[in-house]
Amino acid sequence: MGSHSFHICLKGGIDLDKTEKSGQCFRWIEDGQGSFLIPAEGMLARVSESGDGIDVNLLSLLPKKRPAAEIEQFWKKYFDADLDYEAIRKMPDKKDKFLSRAAAESEGIRIIYQEPFETLITFIISQRKSIPAIKTSVERICTTVGRKIPGTDVYDFPSPKELTALSGEELSACGLGYRAPYIHAAAESIYHGDIDLDNMAALSDDDLLESLMALNGVGVKVANCTALFGFHRLDLFPIDVWIQRALDTYYDGAFPLEKYHPYNGIMQQYIFAYRGQL
Repeated sequence: MGSHSFHICLKGGIDLDKTEKSGQCFRWIEDGQGSFLIPAEGMLARVSESGDGIDVNLLSLLPKKRPAAEIEQFWKKYFDADLDYEAIRKMPDKKDKFLSRAAAESEGIRIIYQEPFETLITFIISQRKSIPAIKTSVERICTTVGRKIPGTDVYDFPSPKELTALSGEELSACGLGYRAPYIHAAAESIYHGDIDLDNMAALSDDDLLESLMALNGVGVKVANCTALFGFHRLDLFPIDVWIQRALDTYYDGAFPLEKYHPYNGIMQQYIFAYRGQL
């Protein structure tokens, strides 16, 4: 299949730049013209904002035939097309000036529904790293495996089998530091079937977090990020140093989760995006 273009309506709209900078996805490539090249599951798409949503131009030549409707449905799910983010931005308590401002400033941020294995590995990498450093390490892994998305110069994210095949030296050369053995162990567990990410999708939030934290190198924050962005568990609220600083400053250390169920994860993204104001 060659190039294929279509439009996706997104309830509540999207700001691609804000979404890319919100710390949830690390492989989007800005093309300098307001669009992003986005690799996902063997595809490469150029995505741009347009009217009530986005225009998607699929650039990759897929290794297997997939109906156009199936491809379009994939990208609708990826961008969480049917959830009304405008309504969610109106949820903050009017008395909560901080969260109200954060939500207003974060207009256009959506939670991207990413592939679970890629999400798990990228968030293991993310520990104690800046976003630019995370992106560099992720791209080094992809180029080390060396599997280009067909018809493009962009590399696909490796499978568990491909990642397991990399040596310790190859992983270390990707700038992973102490994270290298954790990444290798996670890939092995999934490749050999000790961990089944597909089956984990049916677990409750608590059981999903427990299963993820059974992996070496996966603590509470990485598990929550993986569940939020890789399994679309929108009520989970990952806490890093920036989020904790906001909680300490505005909420006496604990966010009022009961107020924003089932969208606490979206509130977390608004706070993270607004972190520069803390």
